[in-house]
Amino acid sequence: MPGEDGGVVVPTSEDEQQTGPRRRGRRPGGTDTRAQLLAAARVEFIERGYDGATVRVIAERAGVDPAMVNHWFGGKEALFTASLELPVNPAEIISAVVPGPPEEIGGRIVRKFVEIWDAAGGGTLAALMQSVASHDAAARLLREFISTILVSRIAETVAPDQPQMRAALCGSQLFGMGLLRYVLKLEPLASASHDELVAAVAPTLQRYLTGSIT
Repeated sequence: MPGEDGGVVVPTSEDEQQTGPRRRGRRPGGTDTRAQLLAAARVEFIERGYDGATVRVIAERAGVDPAMVNHWFGGKEALFTASLELPVNPAEIISAVVPGPPEEIGGRIVRKFVEIWDAAGGGTLAALMQSVASHDAAARLLREFISTILVSRIAETVAPDQPQMRAALCGSQLFGMGLLRYVLKLEPLASASHDELVAAVAPTLQRYLTGSIT
């Protein structure tokens, strides 16, 4: 049954409606559960980082059963992405850029990122980048998204060595490109075509991923 925010609300039985939540201190999975989980997740991820935050503690902070995280988001990774309000799905990006010749992965990454950013018109990605300059918490969350959730997984598929360093270098290149194109709107980068950006940026990304970085 669709909820007010477009999610799926778990129907409760008649007995549950009469007796209330099955666990004391926990709210049932109603329409406000998703928002409560997002609010709790943002606090936990800021305080503890992606690796340190746990689904159990996030659910406790939200006052719901931990199973609600899987119900609404499918797991910790998707909850982290949703808490940043980014219009991206890491699994879709990885599945789009990893298949194919390893020597061309740099180009596939640049093209996919620019397609996503342009489709959103900069949008929340640009807003988050702007907040990074003045908010340490936003910078840390975005850094963890790039390094832990996204680029590191791509780098691990092709990197001959030092996957974390290679992921960090790629992340810095992508972040810089996004900042200049969508926030600062620096020309001619801001109006460059996808093909132009791929031709200019992909070779550097490719070296970071598969070439020598020493």
